[in-house]
Amino acid sequence: MNEHGIEELIGTLYEMVQDARSVPFSSDKCAVEREKVLDLLDEISNQLPGELKQAKTIVDSRSELITNAKREAENIMKSAQAQARQLVSQEAIYLEAKNQANDMVRAAQDKIKELKKVTNDYVDDSLRRTEEAVAEALSEIRNSRSKFRALVNPQAKNNSAIIEDV
Repeated sequence: MNEHGIEELIGTLYEMVQDARSVPFSSDKCAVEREKVLDLLDEISNQLPGELKQAKTIVDSRSELITNAKREAENIMKSAQAQARQLVSQEAIYLEAKNQANDMVRAAQDKIKELKKVTNDYVDDSLRRTEEAVAEALSEIRNSRSKFRALVNPQAKNNSAIIEDV
């Protein structure tokens, strides 16, 4: 299929359902070509905002960032510990190395916290934008579905008005 806008694809889907033959003994059920409907739904799905795919990528990369930050912190700690062991022979130098190692560990822990915060903020913002885009798309689908129902079964609205009058 050619690339069409979501609204045009939904319109095509509505036309297919509207033009479909009714199933015998049922006025509210119809038969449609499954492959055509599935193709249209696939194309609609492919056209949903790129933020959905981005959000998944961001969540995946967040874990990788945290893992790398932990690995870097471990390497810094190992390096600091190795330096501290080399300097054990002289107490003053040893104390200085220990302080530096602690500073490096604290710096690494601070960096991990900072990376987590930045990553979480970024993921949260991306998920918020994705949620808004999905909510907007869902609202459009609900509106279109409501219009479709009104087109397919205009008597339902009249019947409910008659029932309310009684």
